Amino acid sequence: MDLLLPFVLGLLPIIWLVVALVGLKMQAPVAAAGALVVAAVLAVAYWHMSAINLATAALEGVLMALWPIVIVIIAAVFTYNVTVHTGAIEIIKMMLTSVSSHQRVLALLIGWCFGGFLEGMAGFGTAVAIPASMMIALGFDPMKAVLVCLLANGVPTMFGSIGIPTTTLASITGLDATSLALTQALQVAPFVIATPFLIVMLVGDGPKGMRGCLPVTLAAGLSMAIPEIATAAIAGADLPMVVASVVSLVITFVVAKATNHKIDQIHPTHNANKDVVIWWDAALRAWAPFILVFIVLILTSKMVPAINGPLSSIKTVANIYQGDPNATLTFTWINTPGVLILICGVLGALAQGCSWQEIGEVLLATVKQMSKTIATMLAILACAKIMGYSGMIASIAAFFVGTLGGVYPLVAPLLGALGTFVTGSGTSSEVLFGNVQVHAAEAIGCDPTWLAASNSLGVSAGKMLSPQNIAIGCASEELAGKDAEVMGKIAPYAAVYAVLMSVLVFVGALLGW
Repeated sequence: MDLLLPFVLGLLPIIWLVVALVGLKMQAPVAAAGALVVAAVLAVAYWHMSAINLATAALEGVLMALWPIVIVIIAAVFTYNVTVHTGAIEIIKMMLTSVSSHQRVLALLIGWCFGGFLEGMAGFGTAVAIPASMMIALGFDPMKAVLVCLLANGVPTMFGSIGIPTTTLASITGLDATSLALTQALQVAPFVIATPFLIVMLVGDGPKGMRGCLPVTLAAGLSMAIPEIATAAIAGADLPMVVASVVSLVITFVVAKATNHKIDQIHPTHNANKDVVIWWDAALRAWAPFILVFIVLILTSKMVPAINGPLSSIKTVANIYQGDPNATLTFTWINTPGVLILICGVLGALAQGCSWQEIGEVLLATVKQMSKTIATMLAILACAKIMGYSGMIASIAAFFVGTLGGVYPLVAPLLGALGTFVTGSGTSSEVLFGNVQVHAAEAIGCDPTWLAASNSLGVSAGKMLSPQNIAIGCASEELAGKDAEVMGKIAPYAAVYAVLMSVLVFVGALLGW
């Protein structure tokens, strides 16, 4: 009973989010603001947090959300929006669809590889909305197209938007970002390899869909998993999905070209762009923003210390929260993905013929487009900081550990899945439950990095099933109002992933990984 009451009270902000988003169908910013109010009232009334500590804890959360999270969101989506504004996205579409007329191959190239690239670059629904619309335009059954993109969008989420979910998790837990990213990449690797097989079988109506597609499917999985692990180990959390998706796109494209003649004619598309000729200068202009981002992020990463070191030293360290003089927040002003991507986006827009006025208009439209997401992140981060500093997170972790003991790792990924299912955001899930995982790990003698990474692993399952993500996929006329049907069809995949992830994390904890 001593653990139960603070556990229930500590969970109330999260319970409110579930009820508000799922039950009351509130918009995310309103629901998040409500959670912030609930957390603030409880922090003062039950945990006896002072007014100044409450205010500065919330302020720290808001500032952490603004820099670097919001700046990355705006920069990444702006870069994508530029290619839409200039029409470059149409050239990219034609290039992707020129390799094959087979839907199973196109599903891998568009849903898996290009979808992974969009998630790594921008996230926030682009990796579902854009590939799904491309696939439907190519003659895919709309339901299959959306299911493929939902399935493909799960495992890249932890490294989406230039690694924001992972870097945020590292920031709020105090864990080393590179070690955390490597652990995440290792945990998710089996699912990265398995997902292309599920995609091909989904499009091909079962195991028979694998006929002739084994080489390209295996290539799609391995060429994503191996570079992701290597990049995480070398460069940390920012680049794994960007690098892995580019490598996978190139290798899958080459293998598909080499083996296309062996693939049986199963469900060919009616309008593949096999005869379209695209000049190299047009192709380079179309890909220019993404090429620049790729090059600049690598050059400024830890892989190039001569550049990374001086740029990273341009920073400000501040103590915002007044309850702990050692609680500091670091603002890196130049060598942060948001600033670098924004610069690359502007240069890419100029290369594609945009005027400065057009660039300003696209940037302003992007800010308006993402305003609700930004408001949600501000409230969620403020809420999480109050929960952490007041003692709510510690109370939640104490109950889990006291009740489950050494079995706790079995449910650790499920918390990550729950957070993403409710909020639609991997970053929000990391903020809500990241410190719970670390507190629990310390209490049961488990590696905190392993359990914190398991939260990100669970995010993969929750992302597939998130109502917000499904709503984005059902935005087309063909699927309007079919959200429940889509959820019913994707649920078995998410459930199996969640169970297997829980087993993997539990076994890993037992073995001391």
